[in-house]
Amino acid sequence: MFADKSVGSMRQIEFIRSNTFLWTAAVAAMLALFVAGLFAFIYWKIDDYLIMRSDRMIATQLNFLAELPPGRLNDAISDHLKQDSRGVQYAGLFDAAGTRLAGNIARLPPKLDLGGPVQSIRLARIAPPTLHDPVVKAAGRRLANGHILVMGRNVDETREISIVVGQALLLGLLPAFCLCLLAGVWLSVRAQKRVEQVNRHVQRIVAGDLSERLPQTNTDDPFARLAGIVNAMLDEMETTINALAGVGNDIAHDLRTPLTRVRLALERGRTHAATLENLQDVVDKAIAGIDQSLAIITALLRLAEIESNSRTAGFGDVALDEILRQVCDVYEPIAEDKGIALGVAIDRKAEVRGDPDLLFEAIANLVDNAVKFTPAGGRVTLELASDDETARVCVSDTGPGIGVGEREAVLRRFYRSDKMRNTPGVGLGLSLVAAIVKLHGFRLTIYPGPGGQLEILAPTREATREATASEPGRSLHASLAPM
Repeated sequence: MFADKSVGSMRQIEFIRSNTFLWTAAVAAMLALFVAGLFAFIYWKIDDYLIMRSDRMIATQLNFLAELPPGRLNDAISDHLKQDSRGVQYAGLFDAAGTRLAGNIARLPPKLDLGGPVQSIRLARIAPPTLHDPVVKAAGRRLANGHILVMGRNVDETREISIVVGQALLLGLLPAFCLCLLAGVWLSVRAQKRVEQVNRHVQRIVAGDLSERLPQTNTDDPFARLAGIVNAMLDEMETTINALAGVGNDIAHDLRTPLTRVRLALERGRTHAATLENLQDVVDKAIAGIDQSLAIITALLRLAEIESNSRTAGFGDVALDEILRQVCDVYEPIAEDKGIALGVAIDRKAEVRGDPDLLFEAIANLVDNAVKFTPAGGRVTLELASDDETARVCVSDTGPGIGVGEREAVLRRFYRSDKMRNTPGVGLGLSLVAAIVKLHGFRLTIYPGPGGQLEILAPTREATREATASEPGRSLHASLAPM
């Protein structure tokens, strides 16, 4: 029971301290301050407008009554005050000595500027009596017969307006502020639930369930985008880990075979070698087996070096047409010995961004595989086609090709199909090619069917520079996608 209460209190504390709730509370406070400032501005403008209107009204009334004949002035003042149902009007007529002749003003204010503009001044009212004389807006004028006419108006109605504005502010702002807080509560709870949901999935992934994925919705919000990125990363990790899961067994198997042959050859040589020539033959076989083991280890170290991305720092402009000619020069004698025609077709020069040694190694591996599995009398073609945006390197041959079901398998380490068992090799050539292509951000395509065809699609140097210039800080990468 106490544990449940402590967990509930902890969740409440986390809820109150969540960034979503705090930000919502801050926005609500800013909104309240803005609305309060807006209402203050509105009140100030209304108050200023009412006072100006009262001043104009007092001046108009004073001018109108001052123009009346002296005999009608008393009746006009009395009628004016009778029409004042709110009791805010002031009017008074005094003789030259200051004695009241008509109106509701008890006495002539001594500080009133006769003939001046409307001013704020205290006026004593006859009825109803007040404890303190109120401050009103008033103006006075001396008439032609020496009498003094005073007109005024109580502008305390602006206080009533301020009360109305304050009530409207409270009745409108408090519910809005509470609504903002409720929205913050809802957003905070929603975000906390999503975090807890993600945490449950992450815990299962940490426990070893690599097939688990974060929940992803179709909405375009930060959580959905983050879940998509993490799920893509998990897909890549799962593929890599599954690929590495059998690498140890594959390495042991592929190293055991040549080492076993070496051991058997040495044992037989020790027992049966009668002459120096027999012993040399045994040693040659042992050296061949050791060389095969060393080739496997060298290829694995090469893969590790390429996949570590340490070679990207030395990237520069590489002429693909020159690399194709160099590869053709290297493999042309080998192809001639097997009775295979090796040709190269280049429609135009093309430059890409990359490492020349690695690109040479990738294309050489493709040509080596093509020459190795093409029967005598066949043909291997090395082709370069390019435009302003992409460069396409295609290696095709008249050999048996790669089956549809093997397009992804041939990229795995140590994979060797049944028809390749009797062909020399360690099964790492296409894995090296895939690693090099992925390092450069190029695209590798394997076309299935008789007559093998593999294609590398790379952005040209101009396309890479344009992409970098248009989006600084972003490198141009294509996905490695065997097809």
